[in-house]
Amino acid sequence: MAKASARHILVKTEEECNSLKNEIANGAEFGEVASQHSLCPSGKQGGALGEFGPGQMVKEFDTVVFSAPVGEVQGPVKTQFGYHLVEVTERND
Repeated sequence: MAKASARHILVKTEEECNSLKNEIANGAEFGEVASQHSLCPSGKQGGALGEFGPGQMVKEFDTVVFSAPVGEVQGPVKTQFGYHLVEVTERND
């Protein structure tokens, strides 16, 4: 069974999501950006979601986590919760 670990940043707008993605691309640390801006309680842990398997997260999120390269920031990913930046930190297929 595949397992992955990821961290994310959840915000309300696509514009904010793109702006934060640019900050990270320009050297800001993902975990610090998450703790300052994420609307998800996981922001307090730098956006870390821990380990999970396929089907445990919403479909749009799941698709990214189980297909994107490890260590590369993905997004904006739109779900019913808002817009996410997602970074897969570990995955075993």
